[in-house]
Amino acid sequence: MRFDVLTLFPELFGPHLEHGVTRRAYTTSRMQVRLWQLRDFADDAYRRIDDRPFGGGPGMVMMAGPLERGLAAVMHERAGAGATSAVPVVHFTPAGRRLDQAVVTELAQGPGAILICGRYEGVDQRVIDRHVTLELSLGDYVLSGGELAALVVLDAVARLQPGVLSPDSSQHDSFSDGLLEGPSYTRPEVLSDGTPVPDVLLSGHHERIARWRRDRSLEWTARRRPDLIERARSAGRLDARDEAFLERLIL
Repeated sequence: MRFDVLTLFPELFGPHLEHGVTRRAYTTSRMQVRLWQLRDFADDAYRRIDDRPFGGGPGMVMMAGPLERGLAAVMHERAGAGATSAVPVVHFTPAGRRLDQAVVTELAQGPGAILICGRYEGVDQRVIDRHVTLELSLGDYVLSGGELAALVVLDAVARLQPGVLSPDSSQHDSFSDGLLEGPSYTRPEVLSDGTPVPDVLLSGHHERIARWRRDRSLEWTARRRPDLIERARSAGRLDARDEAFLERLIL
């Protein structure tokens, strides 16, 4: 799996690729990340990649030329490395599809992607129309550039690669089954103010523990993201015991 990142700030990606649990994805080559400096594809001595918008208005717009030359270089290198299948060309924008675990899973099961990190007031629309196959949004807010969004995608995909996390860890994450993950506890059993760990977690009764965790997941989701409960219900992810618990739950 290979990700190519077109960016003005490749240095922002170094710490993510070198530290934390997800570094295993890169050091074991389960995920390859190639960083491309967009200024290398400028066609003037000033390495300019932006210009004023037609029609007037504030800010600057990233020009089509450098971006298209960068994309061509990426495609050429991928083909030379033996890539045989097309990959998504991703552009990050508030107008895109909301990034969720379903999108992450799709990307994690594919050959990778090309990530375009926009800046300024955006990217010349002709580049998007001709080359972009997937537009993604992290949420209803605006970032200074696509680099943070690209890092989010890389981190989320890396966690799903075999051998990156401990066995079954990602299967218990929030959204892995459409619900929020419930609370977690560790030592000491009782805090200095007397607050204990729930007794069931110390019982050693695996079935009761599993049910308690499922109930807490349902409770947290119902209280904090009731929309996810409805989605899980529509998708047939809730069984009779889940529904009985939710019926008893006082919100």
